[in-house]
Amino acid sequence: MEQGADIARARKPTLKDVANMAGVSPMTASRVIGDKGGVSAEMTRKVHAAAKKLGYARNEAARLMRPGQRSGLLGVIVTNIDNPYYAQVLLGVEAAAKDAGRQIITGFSHNDPRLEAELVRDLSARQIEGLIVVPARADAPHLAAAAKAGMPIALASRSINHGRVDTVLVDDIGAVRTEVGKLLDEGRHPIAFLGGEPTITTAARRYAGFVQAHTDAGVEVDQRYVRQMPSEPAAVVRVTRELLAMDEPPAAFFTANNRFSINVLRVLLDLHARWTPHSTAPRLVGFDTFELADLVPYPLTLIEHDAQALGRLAAELTLRRINSAERTPPITMTMPSVGVVHGLQPNSS
Repeated sequence: MEQGADIARARKPTLKDVANMAGVSPMTASRVIGDKGGVSAEMTRKVHAAAKKLGYARNEAARLMRPGQRSGLLGVIVTNIDNPYYAQVLLGVEAAAKDAGRQIITGFSHNDPRLEAELVRDLSARQIEGLIVVPARADAPHLAAAAKAGMPIALASRSINHGRVDTVLVDDIGAVRTEVGKLLDEGRHPIAFLGGEPTITTAARRYAGFVQAHTDAGVEVDQRYVRQMPSEPAAVVRVTRELLAMDEPPAAFFTANNRFSINVLRVLLDLHARWTPHSTAPRLVGFDTFELADLVPYPLTLIEHDAQALGRLAAELTLRRINSAERTPPITMTMPSVGVVHGLQPNSS
C-alpha cells in the first residue's frame, strides 16, 4: 500500500498503476474503469478500490483529443459564487484566459477541502493545462501534490502552508493595521473582531493586522470581543447582538469580509436607524466592499481592492508556467488595497 501512496505523491497515477495495485491485468482494469462489463464483482471491487486509493481518474478529454493536441482549458476553483467577490475574481480569470485563446472550467469548493480535492482530480481528468484556486484551507496537500506532479497552479487571495506554488495575495495585514489603527487613535476601544476561522489564510492574515494595530497603539486585544467563525448570516446576526448586549459593548466592529460586514450592518442599522454624527453608535470597518455600500447611511469604512485584477494576475501566472519550458521558482505577489469606501454621513437632526 505504501508503494501505491508513493506513486500518487510522485506523479499522476496511470491505469497500469491501478492494475498493479489491484493485482489484475491492465486490460481488466481498463474494462472496469470503462464500465465495459465482463469482469467479476470481486475484481471490479479491487480495481475501484485501487483507483480511489491512488486518486486515479479516467481522462475523458484525453480520449477525445488527438495526440499532441492541447485542451486549451484552464481549471478554476473558488469557494462559492454567491459571494460577489468571487464573481469578480472569476471575471478576471476569464478575461486573461480569453486573451490567451483559452477557456475556463469552474468548480466550487464551498470551503470544503475534501470537495476541493475531488475537484482537482476531476479537472485534471479533463486534461486542463493549468489551475487557478482560491484554497478552502491553508492545509491543502492535494494542491501541493498536484503542483509537484507538474500541474501549473496559481493561488488567488489565499495561500497554503505546504507546497510551493505561485500565489497572489492582497495586503490584508497592512490594510487592516492602518484602518483599525485609526479607530484606536480615535479612542475607540474595545473593538470587536468578526472573521473566519484561522485555518483560512485571509482570515488569519486579517486577524494578524488587527492584532498589530493594537500592538502599535499599546492596547491589548480583548479576547471577549473576538469571534472567529463561519460567516453564516443568522449566526453573525446573533453574535453581533450578543456583543452589543455586553456590559461594555464594542465601540467599533472590524469585519474580515463582506459577508460579515453585511450581516453586522443589518443589526447596527436596526439599532441605530436614526444615527447622527453625534451618536455613540459603534463604527464599522470591514474588508471587501459590496454593492451600494457607499449609499449606506452609517459610519462605515470598507477596505477595497481590485478582485478582477487579482484573478487576472493569477491566471497570467498560470499561463506563464504553461507557456514556458523554464521552471523558475514559484513567486508570491502582494497586491495593495486600492482605497476605502465610506458610507453616507447623515446630517445631524
